[in-house]
Amino acid sequence: MNSIFTMVLAGGKGERLKPLTEHRAKPAVPFGGKYRIIDFTLSNCLNSGLRRVAVLIQYKSHSLDRHIRIGWNVLNAELGEYIASIPPQQRISEEWYRGTADAVYQNLFLWEGEQAEYILILAGDHIYKMNYMEMFHWLVAKNADVVVGAIDIPIQEANRFGVMTVDEDYRVTRFDEKPSNPTPLPNDPDTVFGSMGIYLFRSKSLREELIADAKEGTAHDFGKNIIPRMIANRKVYAFKFQDANRKAVKYWRDIGTLDAYWEANLDLVAVDPLFNLYDQQWPIRTYQGQFPPAKFVFAQDYQGGRMGVALDSVVCGGCIISGGRVQNSVLSPNVRVQDHSDVRDSVIMENVVIGEHSRIRRAIVDKDVVIPAKTEIGYDREADAQRFTVTESGLVVISKGMKLHASVDSSG
Repeated sequence: MNSIFTMVLAGGKGERLKPLTEHRAKPAVPFGGKYRIIDFTLSNCLNSGLRRVAVLIQYKSHSLDRHIRIGWNVLNAELGEYIASIPPQQRISEEWYRGTADAVYQNLFLWEGEQAEYILILAGDHIYKMNYMEMFHWLVAKNADVVVGAIDIPIQEANRFGVMTVDEDYRVTRFDEKPSNPTPLPNDPDTVFGSMGIYLFRSKSLREELIADAKEGTAHDFGKNIIPRMIANRKVYAFKFQDANRKAVKYWRDIGTLDAYWEANLDLVAVDPLFNLYDQQWPIRTYQGQFPPAKFVFAQDYQGGRMGVALDSVVCGGCIISGGRVQNSVLSPNVRVQDHSDVRDSVIMENVVIGEHSRIRRAIVDKDVVIPAKTEIGYDREADAQRFTVTESGLVVISKGMKLHASVDSSG
């Protein structure tokens, strides 16, 4: 474990998640009520025993940097352990990061100073559970220069992924970005190996490849350039994803769209969700805000009365359901749902106030939004589209801190 240095790439703009990424990087987007997307990768690191982690950030970095600083300052620096956010420093050139490989190249000094034998490269915007040490053991067993995390993908979805062609020993013989005619697995004609964006390198090999790539006019990307070139002259192996989520179906999500984000959140409220947040053997850490317990008030269960209730929902600390109804939804901390309001199939983020007699359905409401009384969202697509972001499926997304006015937004 002490020979591995981990670098988490967390600089993505997350264009397809706008407006959730208007004010924050994709890894900093809230998820599951109390978490941020990056918490799942960082929790995997801690649960795998990795204690030297650098998070490379670039765009809209304030929210992510603050979250790491106050929520992940949990290791002992005196023992050489840390999780630290690293901004672009232009040590090698005056360029911003030009690709995933260039981001690591511009931070060569970090892992050279640590004298690490192995470099683990991770993405900071995926939801999954994985013990990275199993990947390390595979690299040692195969005497590989690099091991690439791989997940089974239906062959008809191959055009969304980097796809690896492997032999029977899992050695990679070809790597194609989003191929239209992919090569299936040797023993499964309906499945391909998709890259998870996880790479474990021997540091000497990686250094040589990054220096060579920096001199060429490439995209400076691991999937497009570094891995394909290494296949010709080095040992490149695929590591089949071993899911620590311990469910019948493996769980790995690249939450790239608003609809995918909404679906992944709402899965958490199921009786038996695909992703288990309650596994004490694999804890998911995050920043814990100082919020009081959630509270549900008013129980006048008669026609026309008030009842504060949440059904099939995740409700975080600081929430008060005051005479309203919440169903099949995820509520982040400090949300207020007032008298006779009805919230269904929605993701409500921190510090949102939902005024009395409002109705919200199939919506994502970002932080610090106050919804006036008698507002309806998710019931009139044309009206919603004039004010908010609406996806092709009809999902309504309200931007962080957006000002809604009762004279415009109320239904009566």
